[in-house]
Parts: sequence; C-alpha cells; structure tokens
Amino acid sequence: MARILVVDDEIGIRELLSEILYDEGHTVELAENAAQARAARLRARPDLVLLDIWMPDTDGVSLLKEWGSQGLLDMPVIMMSGHATVDTAVEATRIGAVDFLEKPITLQKLLKTIAAGLARPVVPSAAARMPERHPEHGQPLTTVPVAAPTAAAVAPAAPEPNNSLLGGIALDQPLRDARDEFERIYFEYHLGRENHSMTRVSEKTGLERTHLYRKLKQLGIDASRKKQHS
Repeated sequence: MARILVVDDEIGIRELLSEILYDEGHTVELAENAAQARAARLRARPDLVLLDIWMPDTDGVSLLKEWGSQGLLDMPVIMMSGHATVDTAVEATRIGAVDFLEKPITLQKLLKTIAAGLARPVVPSAAARMPERHPEHGQPLTTVPVAAPTAAAVAPAAPEPNNSLLGGIALDQPLRDARDEFERIYFEYHLGRENHSMTRVSEKTGLERTHLYRKLKQLGIDASRKKQHS
C-alpha cells in the first residue's frame, strides 16, 4: 500500500480518484488547492502525488517548481490535465514530473501510470543535493567526518512483544481481508477516541465526510454516537 496525495480543485475528480485508490489498497490524502497540498507535503512525504495543472490559485507546474527549489521534490509526481498542451507536459517532465495523465483518465491508464511511478527509485531534487554554502564566502561548508558505528550500535534490537490492537490480525489470510480488519480496527479506534464526532474523525483520518461515511458502512461499523449508560 502507498500513501498518495491527490491535488485537484474539482471535488468530483478528487472523490473518484480517492475511491479507486482506496479500492486498490492505498492510503489517500486529498487537497483542493496548492495551499492544502503544501501543508500535506510538509506534514509527511507522500509516496506519490497526482497533481492537477490548472488550479485557481497556484497552478500545478508552479507548485512543482516550488517543491523542486525547496528540495521537497523527492517523491514521484504525476501531472493531470484536460487542457494542457504538449509544451506544458514537456515542461512539467523537465522540472521533475515522472509522467502526465490527460483527462478524462481511464482506469487502466491511471493504475498503470501509478504502478510505474511507485516503481521508480526516489531521486532527491537538485536543491536537496546541493551542499550548504558558507553565508559569507559562498564556499561549501566542511563536512565533519562521522565515526563508523560500533558493532553494538548496529546490532538489531530484540523484537518487543506485540501488545497493540493489531496483534490479532491473521497474516495468512488474503490481503483484502487483512486490510479490512486493519481498517475496522483503525476507524473504531478513532471513533472511540473522538467520541464518535464525525468532524474530528474526518480531520484525524484525512477523509472527506462523504467518503468516511461510505467507508464505515462498507466495513459494517456503526457510526452513530453510542449512548452513555450510568
């Protein structure tokens, strides 16, 4: 399973892509503009980004350039557009995008392109590889050698006993069944922790409320607030 960030200003596109990717076993985070995409990228690096080119505030190509200049383009980015020219697609690829999807996107093309993107080795952007410069002289700062770790330091730690809620998932069952068990535990945990507040659970899990309700119903989880007994 991969963590995929979908950036598109059209809610219909976001929901469609999220449903397809969830069904394929991926974790999906959604952003409707560049500001939300920046915040999501700073929280955690996604394994792959689906980035729309035409957005109302900052377009996808500009955001791609920004991530590259900041050393944040260390994940595969696939551009999407229904109106982009060949020149725009070529420019995005030159900046660092790994591929381009033309809307409307077919299911087969989407899954094939994502699989190819996830299979690519992650290469840090040029900004991330540049040596740090001295603030006054512009010369690379001297690298301080680090002593090699001792055998004791690199020895693997003894595995700790698994006392988590996930310990009961049988690993010899089909992946889809195991994933359903994990998701059931995951959502029940957050529902209990947030006292069945769907707003807070939506914020914690990164799912839009409509998709959250659909997911809970699919897993057979009662989303209603439990009655407190005295």
